[in-house]
Amino acid sequence: MEPRLVDMHCHLDRILDATEVAAVAEDLGLAILCTPVTPADTRAARDLLGGCANVRVGAGLHPWWIDSGACGEAEAGEAADLAAASRFVGEVGLDFGRVHGGSAAAQTAAFERIVAACAAHPLPGRVLSIHAVHSAGSALDVLERFGLVGTGGAAAAATCVFHWFSGTSEELVRARRLGCLFSVNPMMLATRRGREYARQIPEDRLLLETDAPPGLDTPYAAADIAASLEGVLDTLAEIRRVERGALASRIAHRGAELLAL
Repeated sequence: MEPRLVDMHCHLDRILDATEVAAVAEDLGLAILCTPVTPADTRAARDLLGGCANVRVGAGLHPWWIDSGACGEAEAGEAADLAAASRFVGEVGLDFGRVHGGSAAAQTAAFERIVAACAAHPLPGRVLSIHAVHSAGSALDVLERFGLVGTGGAAAAATCVFHWFSGTSEELVRARRLGCLFSVNPMMLATRRGREYARQIPEDRLLLETDAPPGLDTPYAAADIAASLEGVLDTLAEIRRVERGALASRIAHRGAELLAL
């Protein structure tokens, strides 16, 4: 049965009692893309959640873990190897904001290794969930160079989803032109710019996410995930001036297609 809600960016593996949350989520009609933040977390999440019919587990390396020094070149290589064999990749990307921008070169090198691995080992239906803070243009440069977006590398092309997009309006136009999708969460809709972007994004490029939990390794119920996604739908229907039920159905169908459900 097709899910009624799809969370395209959730750190399910870092929610306490994750398997129980996944089971309740299935009962509630929720599907989830789990986005680990390190290669070690990726392997652990696959062991923990790989048997859940409503969950897909990505291969991730979050730029914050590069910035902190917790992950280095060895982990970037592991992440690239995992991504090469994975239909679902994320959370990966770049963060050049004030707090994390000092490691821009190391972040870029790691992201390039992961994207290059995906390009060298194309898989039908591959989906990437991408973090880009003050770096959307740089992330697009890498994705375009290796043919994961645009028309220049059809053999390696993937569905690239920017999670919680916060770039400039020019970067949004470029990302749309290159075929990217966008997953929207309550934090994005809390800002005027985020709401305007959510209004402008074509409906067939629009997805939902929670980026849950608010703090890693904390409790967060499946009902909380559902409520967050429902709230995003309420706001999207309002700002886009469309009928909520039809919008919900179309977004859920698109998410289900991407997760092969």
